[in-house]
Amino acid sequence: MTDSNSSPELVFPQLIVGLGNPGSKYDQTRHNIGFEAIDALARRWQISLSEHRKFQGKFGEGWANHRDKMRLLKPLTYMNLSGQSIRAVADWYKIPPEAVLVIYDDMDLPIGKIRLRQSGSAGGHNGIKSTIAHLNSQNFPRLRIGIGSPKNQPASVKGEVISHVLGRFSVAERRTMDEVLQMVIDAIEMSLKQGIPKAMSLYNSRAIGLDVDAS
Repeated sequence: MTDSNSSPELVFPQLIVGLGNPGSKYDQTRHNIGFEAIDALARRWQISLSEHRKFQGKFGEGWANHRDKMRLLKPLTYMNLSGQSIRAVADWYKIPPEAVLVIYDDMDLPIGKIRLRQSGSAGGHNGIKSTIAHLNSQNFPRLRIGIGSPKNQPASVKGEVISHVLGRFSVAERRTMDEVLQMVIDAIEMSLKQGIPKAMSLYNSRAIGLDVDAS
């Protein structure tokens, strides 16, 4: 199943970006799961990440599965300015938005679920708002990782939202998230081999561990 506005021609990711906030106080918080995904991919593909001033982020390039040239990025601009860093890399390597895959957290998805899309709005996520603004396009793929909502209820109070996204996972949630990160790797590797629509059809319906009864 593909989005109605997707192109029939497959475009494979060339740059994978994980969103988060820099600094040790944000390490392993829910809002930084995008950073964790990039770290997991870097380990998997043996790509070394280092701080790159021109790109305003931690950046590395290498080979995914020894066959696909890949660039990985963790913007260090803080979440609401992520697009600056992404645009700098995309411009330098002449990568079109359609080949920029952005990974980030989503409170509307329960823990244990991921969701791939080929395009779409920001959905209230400041990092994606910034990315759309700087790429001047919504037509880039994204992979959302479920972090659940506060106390499993819809997040409506701003203070609750901030406390939730900047909080850390419980021990049980952490175990689930470790499995989710492996699923993220599997989904991305399928995207590189067979295209994002194929990965969407398989992984958008999968669920791991906690809270998997929600959609």
